[in-house]
Amino acid sequence: MTAKEYINELSNFKNEKELNKVDKFFKGNDGFTKAFGVKFGNVFKLAKKYELMSIKEINKLLDSDYYEIRMGAVSIMGYKTRLKKTSEETKRELFELYLNRHNRLNNWDFVDRASYDVIGEYLVDKPREILYKLAKSDNIWERRTAIVSTYAFIKRNDLVDTFKIAEILINDNEELINKAVGSWIREAGKKDENSLINFLNKHASIMPRVTLRYAVEKLDKEKKDFYMNLR
Repeated sequence: MTAKEYINELSNFKNEKELNKVDKFFKGNDGFTKAFGVKFGNVFKLAKKYELMSIKEINKLLDSDYYEIRMGAVSIMGYKTRLKKTSEETKRELFELYLNRHNRLNNWDFVDRASYDVIGEYLVDKPREILYKLAKSDNIWERRTAIVSTYAFIKRNDLVDTFKIAEILINDNEELINKAVGSWIREAGKKDENSLINFLNKHASIMPRVTLRYAVEKLDKEKKDFYMNLR
């Protein structure tokens, strides 16, 4: 399974109607990203077929300037990580590939597609200092990786890092970080509402309103109204 084979097969799904994809979804401003003209559903379906692709070939896909081809790369990384037969060594290589090529993962959907599996799941039983480094990065997408990856911990009722990283990012200047912080502390709150309430008691009056709105979404009306009225 090679990068060239994946791209050739992906070409069969090209559709001119999809060429506005960059304008519709892409939030970066890198000067090189362009649309290949393929629906994401076809990108994901084909990526599943290529889940056994080698790290070397995935890396070649990340070199592409085409949005959907790089999306295929991160999708393959996610699928490959989830395979029961994927070794710990290969998971480590995928983890390192994601971090080393983060400059190619330059939109929110690249992060959301792969960070939970490739970064979060890998760190479940390991030190997590890298997430705090990413949370303090100048790169918006690295900061988003920091918070989104913690969903792997949330699923296991391990909430400490989510709230700590949220605290680092609480007054971020980027709306896509504000929304991510709100979303993931909301998810943590589903596991332990008291932890969310404690966080809100400390930060609700100063956090961006969009973060607060996302964070309180699943609280009862009385609590929701109380915290929203603080902003």
